[in-house]
Order: sequence, then C-alpha cells, then structure tokens
Amino acid sequence: MSSPAATAHLAALDPVAARTGSAGLLEGPRGPRPRRALSRGNVMLYGTLFVVSAYYLLPLYVMVVTSLKGMPEIRMGNIFSPPVEITFEPWVKAWSSACTGINCDGLSRGFWNSVRILVPSVLLSIAVASVSGYALSKWRFRGSELFFAILLVGAFIPYQVMLYPLVILLREMGLYGSLWGLVLVHTIFGMPINTLLFRNYFAAIPEELHKAARVDGAGFWGIFVRIMLPMSLPIFVVSAIIQVTGIWNDFLFGVVYTTPANYPMTVQLNNIVNSVQGVREYNVNMAATLLTGLVPLLVYFASGKLFVRGIAAGAVKG
Repeated sequence: MSSPAATAHLAALDPVAARTGSAGLLEGPRGPRPRRALSRGNVMLYGTLFVVSAYYLLPLYVMVVTSLKGMPEIRMGNIFSPPVEITFEPWVKAWSSACTGINCDGLSRGFWNSVRILVPSVLLSIAVASVSGYALSKWRFRGSELFFAILLVGAFIPYQVMLYPLVILLREMGLYGSLWGLVLVHTIFGMPINTLLFRNYFAAIPEELHKAARVDGAGFWGIFVRIMLPMSLPIFVVSAIIQVTGIWNDFLFGVVYTTPANYPMTVQLNNIVNSVQGVREYNVNMAATLLTGLVPLLVYFASGKLFVRGIAAGAVKG
C-alpha cells in the first residue's frame, strides 16, 4: 500500500491517477488504440480521392498549359506537356483584341456588360426574395401556402417555354435588347428558388423570438431589419453565390434578350471560340474560357465556408 505522502504527491501531479490508485499507472493508457496513418482503409480512401480529383482537374490543367503556349508549340501535339516558353500573349489577345464577329475588342466589352447585368440582378433578386421568404414564413396570410406552391412551380418550368412571351413583354415595355431588360429577366427567374431558400431559413428561426419582438411593438420592417437580417448572413451568401453563378454563366437569356452591343461575356466567348475566320487559335480560346470562368471561381473561394454554413443552417430544410 502507498503511504499518505505518496498519495498526496500523486494527487498533485495527476488527480485522475490519484482517484484510481497506483494500479492505474500500471494498467497503461485508457481509451481506443490510435489508428495508423497508413492503414489499409486510409490508403484506399485517399487513393480514391486523389484519382477522382486528378480526373476532374485534368481538363483544367490542359486549359491552363495550353493558354500559356504559343501556336507553334501547340501544333506539336503534346497537350499534356508544360509550356517550354511561357507566354501571356493569348491572355492579352483574348481580353483586348480577339474578334467576335465584326468586333475585335476581345472579352473586355462583354465583361463590363456582364458586370452591369450581374450587380443589379443579384441585388434586386435577393432583396425581393428575402422579403418574400420572410413574409411567407413569419407573416402568413390566407392562401399563403397556395401562393408559395404556385411560386415553386416556376422553378420547374423550362426556361424555353417562357422565351417568346418574355420577348413580347419586354418589347411592349420598351426594354427588349437593353441591359435592364435582361436584369428584369434574371430577377424574375431567380425569385422561386431564392424565395424557397429564405422561407426555409427564416422558418427555422424560433417563433418565440418573432412573437417577443411583436409584443415589444416592432412591426414588419422593424423585425426584418433589426432581427432577421443580422441573423441571416449565411443564407444571403448562399443566395448570392447561386445568383452570381447562374447569372454570370447564363448564355441563353443573354443571346435572346440583348443585342450584339450588349452581349454578356459568355456570348462573347461563344463568338470567339466558334469563329471560322482565319486560323483557329486554341491558346486564345483556352485563355478566353478561363477568363470567363474566373469570377464564379473567385466567389466560391472567397465565401465557400459561409456557403456550407448557410446550407447546413436550414437553407434546404423543408
């Protein structure tokens, strides 16, 4: 048996060992045995992830290395080899001097058109959808569920069905062919899915909080601005990413509802890649494609964590 002095010393060093006695020191560490880093399961898991990642990243690698090569090196046929001499001339040409039909000003004009379309479209669609989702979740009225069901139907109707009616509508409004007409179209088509996201997110907020605010005298806009908005950053990021990706990558609406002077970047890219005049410059095509996809990629990198947080916090919960 251990002496009282030894027990006091052991308690000072390790309270757990003092409670279990000196036998605990002889038994060794407790708990599950640590797993080996190079176990068979880990090798299979990370090996599979590596193969899948390489499969999806290989086209991106080919695009990047091709955009940094000159045409003589590309004609040699080694598409997987890194560039012998790196050149950024294809990137410069894709941005400023590549021909898109009769215009030879590259993607620069289409980029600024896309920016002028993107910013008001995202702001308007998110503003309208957030208020609509808030009203449908916290201020329900007679027939609100039916109204919400009808709104959701719009998310499943093919866009091609609405092309011609919207052409007539924009023509009568005097907006056909203008950037603001395309902004209106993106706002309309962004309403159903974004309203669903905001409604489900606001519905997950405790009803007691909403009732307490009403007891304190807050009204519709007071609760929305002072309580709901500060708690809704993740879902706003989710909605913004969905809208930015959809609007920036849109080709169909851009080519139907605008004129050549107002074509967005994706339409300009299509005109560059499908040009049949002169020699087909694959390095310029690859550089133009990477420039067009750069904005959504940067948005995902900048706000990816908030996107996952917003999804997990109720963005897709029914």
